Amino acid sequence: MTQATITQLDVRTLHPSERHARIFTLLGDLAPGASLELVNDHDPRPLYLQLQARHPGRFGWQYLQQGPDLWRVRIDKESSGDCCGGCTCR
Repeated sequence: MTQATITQLDVRTLHPSERHARIFTLLGDLAPGASLELVNDHDPRPLYLQLQARHPGRFGWQYLQQGPDLWRVRIDKESSGDCCGGCTCR
């Protein structure tokens, strides 16, 4: 049985203007079936909405911790074979 790869990113250490770009870069680099655990100082719901708008159905979203001072979210890259290969969702 193989264990899923989980990358952790604590965005509290990044300047706010750099956060979403860094997150989307890491998500794009994830292999199908791998996950990103995001650590933040506020609810990243706007990121969730942006992710769903850009890549509907390509990522799972699970809150692991919900405030009040720390949020942890696991974002799973779906391993579906439905991707055409020409987009940035891989």
